[in-house]
Amino acid sequence: MKILEFDTVILGGGPAGFSAGLYASRGAAKTAIVDISMFGGQPSNYLELENYPGFSKIGGYDLMEKFEAHADMFGVQKFPMQEIESVDLISNPKIIKTKENEFHSKTVIIATGAKPMQLGVKGEKEFIGLGVSYCAVCDSAFYKDKVVAVVGGGNSAVEEAMYLTKFASKVYLIHRRDELRADKILQQRAFNTEKLEFIFDTVVDEIIGDDLVKSLKLRNVKSGEKSDLNIDGIFPYIGISPNVDYINGQIEQDKSGFIITDSSMKTSIDGVFAVGDVRNTPLRQVITAASDGAVGAVYAVKYLESLKEVTV
Repeated sequence: MKILEFDTVILGGGPAGFSAGLYASRGAAKTAIVDISMFGGQPSNYLELENYPGFSKIGGYDLMEKFEAHADMFGVQKFPMQEIESVDLISNPKIIKTKENEFHSKTVIIATGAKPMQLGVKGEKEFIGLGVSYCAVCDSAFYKDKVVAVVGGGNSAVEEAMYLTKFASKVYLIHRRDELRADKILQQRAFNTEKLEFIFDTVVDEIIGDDLVKSLKLRNVKSGEKSDLNIDGIFPYIGISPNVDYINGQIEQDKSGFIITDSSMKTSIDGVFAVGDVRNTPLRQVITAASDGAVGAVYAVKYLESLKEVTV
């Protein structure tokens, strides 16, 4: 195993990670970005973004390509597709072991993002990839002229439901409350979208199928009435949980597992910062992730400078 030494290792190559990489490198820190998959993070799966300043409309993948190219300009070293075996944030230096490399770093910026939450109902795990999907952009083509359901009431659920109408013959949006939580402008578009039907005050109790998903068992949360809904696919968008494998137990987190930071992105461990969706934050957007990355990197560089002062 090869040992690689850096001033700053950033875990995660999404908008927060690349923003941090850009700012850390510009601060003269020897910087690496390490990711368990390809770079881009969640935005790479977004068909379009309309709320990133400077772009009235841009594809998520296209925007992340620009993030990566900008970070490349300042010499960030990139390590995608790394199978992480362990992360030691307490040691000095911090040690990240992957199947291929061992990274030693004076500072670590955690930018691992978050993943979609599962419904936690019978049949969900059994049918992942067989009618249960968490990425409409990735899998929509499989449901051309078929019937699908989206579960959730926030921006992601509404956006993905509208997107799926371009492929599916019918899209049901199932929400446990009597009104959506999505932005009003999205709600207006959704209510005017053909092929999109809303089922309010309802939850999914079970996903039914044989080789593939065939139907859902639904329950009205107010009346208790139960019903079956024949579908070919289901897309849950009910929230996110942080990607904190290998980090749990080492650092202060809230009850949902999100990392607690101060306004400078510092965590409970000296030299460790958390940015983007993985931290406890009131808003999770590409622009706020990028902002977090910049702030975290600037303070990581300040921390590195303080170490030099101590050794002088």
